[in-house]
Amino acid sequence: MTMPWKQTVNKVLIAITAMLVLSGCSAMRSVSKSLGHKEVFTEIFIEATPEEVWAVITDAPAYADWNPVIVKAEGDYEMGAKINNLVVEKDKDPVEIKSRVELFAPPNHLNQFGGYVGVITFDHHYILEAVDGGTRVIQREDYTGFYVHFWDAEWMTPAYQSVNEALRDEVLRRKAAKAGS
Repeated sequence: MTMPWKQTVNKVLIAITAMLVLSGCSAMRSVSKSLGHKEVFTEIFIEATPEEVWAVITDAPAYADWNPVIVKAEGDYEMGAKINNLVVEKDKDPVEIKSRVELFAPPNHLNQFGGYVGVITFDHHYILEAVDGGTRVIQREDYTGFYVHFWDAEWMTPAYQSVNEALRDEVLRRKAAKAGS
């Protein structure tokens, strides 16, 4: 038995809409932002070159050694790569979060995006700027979707500040080890 014309059109429209939502296309990202938005912004100065900082933030296997929030990272940082992170929020069980590298511009900008468009997404940036005596490191993350209204993101800024401090310590540790060898 064939479906009436309108039912077929409705099913096709639903399928196309679902594909757009799941694809994360830019139009759907705008819709997601209109449903809810939160932002985290932190920065730190590190007495090292952007290349030295870049070497640490793109060394996924070493995250377990220095990062207090992302205690495990799997994947190769490169354009379009999929990255699996194990994220720990204080006093909570670890959560696996998957992302895709959206921008890979060594040694200045690493951008990862993940989540479910419309529900909750994250758009994370490491921005490295050469400044006199070292590098200004900015971590910025935007959260969008209706779920941000129900999610307590208060822990994110202090967590990212602790990541920045741990990043600084690791970069300087590697720099000292290299100078000593």
